[in-house]
Amino acid sequence: MIVVRRPELSWAERLFLPGFWEGLKVTWRHFVDRLTGKTRVTLQYPEERPPIPPGYRGAPVLVKDEEGREKCVSCQLCEFICPPRAIRIVPGEIPEDSPYAKVEKAPEEFWIDMTRCIFCGYCEEVCPEEAIFLLPQYYSLNGRSRSELLHDKAKLYEMGGILPLPIRKWADK
Repeated sequence: MIVVRRPELSWAERLFLPGFWEGLKVTWRHFVDRLTGKTRVTLQYPEERPPIPPGYRGAPVLVKDEEGREKCVSCQLCEFICPPRAIRIVPGEIPEDSPYAKVEKAPEEFWIDMTRCIFCGYCEEVCPEEAIFLLPQYYSLNGRSRSELLHDKAKLYEMGGILPLPIRKWADK
């Protein structure tokens, strides 16, 4: 058995004076840095928001055309391409008596689980109808439970709004 002897402490070390002075030095340095503006202050979120980094893509949302119609035709390419499987689509049919029945289908249900989304942008790239976009103003997605971060079709359209683009699937050719 090996015995390791403790070092002998001086009387100042036994009174914890060196540790006390080291702590005071750190506190004084932080105080001076704060007064001179070297230290950042915590933002008062959500009133104050940090700047968005230049490469940030944003959160996926669904958009409608300028007349408020759904652009999504429920092709499910975004669901198949999504690496973490955050997108779920239940395809639905458009009624035959509708003036827009020439479009094959529309999503009956559409969910994006924001707890799983990795903001890669593959869904936006693969969409043939340009119905899903990553919008950078949605970088602060939060909720009190996981169910609040499961965005359904209504929530996705509310976030996306109307985005006029050159693809006109409804127009007569």
